[in-house]
Amino acid sequence: MFARLIALGALFTTFASPAAVAAQDAAAEPAAQAQEEPRRFLPVNFNVQEDRENILVLDLSDGNRVQIRLMPSWAPAHVERIKTLARDGFYNGVIFHRVIEGFMAQTGDPTGTGRGGSELPDLKEEFNPMPHLRGTLAMARGANSEDSANSQFFIVFYPRFSLDKKYTNFGRVISGMAAVDAINRGEPPANPTRIVQASIAADDMPAPTLVPANVPEAPITADVLNAPLR
Repeated sequence: MFARLIALGALFTTFASPAAVAAQDAAAEPAAQAQEEPRRFLPVNFNVQEDRENILVLDLSDGNRVQIRLMPSWAPAHVERIKTLARDGFYNGVIFHRVIEGFMAQTGDPTGTGRGGSELPDLKEEFNPMPHLRGTLAMARGANSEDSANSQFFIVFYPRFSLDKKYTNFGRVISGMAAVDAINRGEPPANPTRIVQASIAADDMPAPTLVPANVPEAPITADVLNAPLR
């Protein structure tokens, strides 16, 4: 008898609390919608004067400047990593260590060997449906693992759709693609192109002053010492 009373009480509570049930359903509904809502992949903005917080600026050793639109809507963690490292000066002086004609130019390894990276933890992949077109910025992986990207990235010379959803695409060159084309080839190149300074456009870093390469001085001879002053 006592057990039947408990069961009836529980049943009464269930039917007597529609507001509580409705509140639970309402709380669960936004979470379900968030899981079902697809990610939005915004188009690339090619205006270098807009959203400068998401433009990576590369000043190269040949005097050229490249500006790259970073796309947080495509890969937020990768964009944040690049911005953090650029603002820390991590990429300054780093070479393009792997540059393959018709394919891509890779950089971001302070050792210049292709086996180095930053002290930050590796990133979880953020693969997305955006295609690897000319000028695409994508993250290189440190190993076969999809979650091994760290600091190295590459810029694609020509479309490479075979890379889609295998490497995280997170930006596009919006100015200075001719400078990317001029990066010295090789694995590594005999005379590698360097990133003299990497910065974020919103920080308004001035272009660095390049020191000309050392030119051997002409030998000093008696004729030079006895030459008339001009």
